[in-house]
Amino acid sequence: MTFDDGPDPSWTPQILDALERVGARATFFVIAPLALEHRQLVSDTLDAGHEVEFHCTEHVRHTRRSRHQVEADTREGLQALRSLGIEPRLWRPPWGVQAPWTQEVAEEFGLRLASWSADTKDWRGDKVPKMLGRIEPLIGQGSVVLMHDGVGPGARRTGCEETVALVEPLVARLRELGCEPTPLGVAIGEQEMEA
Repeated sequence: MTFDDGPDPSWTPQILDALERVGARATFFVIAPLALEHRQLVSDTLDAGHEVEFHCTEHVRHTRRSRHQVEADTREGLQALRSLGIEPRLWRPPWGVQAPWTQEVAEEFGLRLASWSADTKDWRGDKVPKMLGRIEPLIGQGSVVLMHDGVGPGARRTGCEETVALVEPLVARLRELGCEPTPLGVAIGEQEMEA
């Protein structure tokens, strides 16, 4: 389970509480200036056993920026996260959109691009049953679920209530399928060790 566009002072704590209630761990792809603004939330996220990874400094599609601009955005964001004691290994570009050179930029910064296989489309404000129904055929061993703990650009919702409410039934369904929610970096490390 992964969450983008935070940390958010209202919604991230509620997501963390929901994850704690079900004993699940996740990966949070943060917007660097928000991470600096809400340092305690980042610390709380890490203390709870979750991963904090890099999303962006400015939430703009790579295809709408030059390579130089994305390199500067990445450099600035990584410096911000390192000032918080975080050494990101994973990078989810804004909107998941890559330019022809995004992979090369990731390699330059020692990052691994992180996509998803099941998109809840929670940014639309759909109710839990609709979101769960949308991703259910896509979840199973090795799936990566996209959710948001912040109301980012382009969102059609004003809050993350339904995402908070989705955590418990989603984790229950994953466990019914024999899957244990694991932070993405941990899961990737386990896959690489098995290979």
